[in-house]
Amino acid sequence: MSRVYNFSAGPAVLPEEVLQEAADEMLDYRGCGMSVMEMSHRSKTYETIITEAEQDLRDIMNIPDNYKVLFLQGGAHLQFAMIPMNLMKNRKAGYILTGQWAKKAFAEAKLYGEAVELASSADKTFSYIPDCSDLPITDDMDYVYICENNTIYGTKYKTLPNTKGKILVSDVSSCFLSEPVDVTKYGLIYGGVQKNIGPAGVVIVIIREDLIPDECLPGTPTMMKYKTHADAGSLYNTPPAYGIYICGKVFKWIKKMGGLSVMQQRNIEKAKILYDFLDSSQLFKGTVVPEDRSLMNVPFVTGDEEMDAKFIKEATAAGFVSLKGHRTVGGMRASIYNAMPKEGVEKLVAFMKEFEAKNK
Repeated sequence: MSRVYNFSAGPAVLPEEVLQEAADEMLDYRGCGMSVMEMSHRSKTYETIITEAEQDLRDIMNIPDNYKVLFLQGGAHLQFAMIPMNLMKNRKAGYILTGQWAKKAFAEAKLYGEAVELASSADKTFSYIPDCSDLPITDDMDYVYICENNTIYGTKYKTLPNTKGKILVSDVSSCFLSEPVDVTKYGLIYGGVQKNIGPAGVVIVIIREDLIPDECLPGTPTMMKYKTHADAGSLYNTPPAYGIYICGKVFKWIKKMGGLSVMQQRNIEKAKILYDFLDSSQLFKGTVVPEDRSLMNVPFVTGDEEMDAKFIKEATAAGFVSLKGHRTVGGMRASIYNAMPKEGVEKLVAFMKEFEAKNK
């Protein structure tokens, strides 16, 4: 069977050459006689894998020396708790609500202190990014939290919020490594890797060293202290070793492709093909205000649930899979991460044009 075009929001499409390399090394990693899946995380061979992965990520993102890179587990959901446990010294933080994941992080933060809603786009089903130029931030807030790209709703911050000097914490799960980023604008930037980087099971946290506390909130488990993992080089306990190995391969692929500016250019071109069609279509329409559209996640609808279902069924049969939208938006969603080839988007649009012609 030939490979399908996988538009899943995550776990998502990976570069084919990365998968091929991993397949070639599955039984015997570079002559060591075993798979990375079987290898001790304390071995010299594995130490090289994780060290190289971190260095490649630092190179790609231009991560300054005063930031730690942590390869952790528990996905973004665990970070919803780890962030307040580690950073909420005054027990107060501001949250900007632009979708499900920011809402979940906000709800979790309330377990540890006062989480304040600074702005929200819930009034229009999170179809836009609120104005964040003059937020009601108070002096006693420990940080300001955002979800930078909203996987479900297809929105993306084009300008970071004015945090009035407060630390910016950002969940970049679904836009990780899709464009150049100035890490110094953030105190902490993190994301689950299962959308743009690797298999599910790894979350990467990039945190400024001076923010790693010696003392967390009382009752914080050892495993949920950033210091535990920073001091141990992400090897405090057995890490998601195979997942990190694949991430490392994706970092090398990005480097080979030309880095984040090339990724951004490719992503702009791919998204334009799809958005241009949606803007001209009589049947399909995008759900996000144009100025806040994501390059990664493109939700769209026909306005008729039966027609949406028919489209998804026929698209799946034609090899365009995982296009069903999230239940809160309905319709369809095409996630077009770094590894989605341009031809995948071109073929999807050709199929949509054909479907529209038949179903006018």
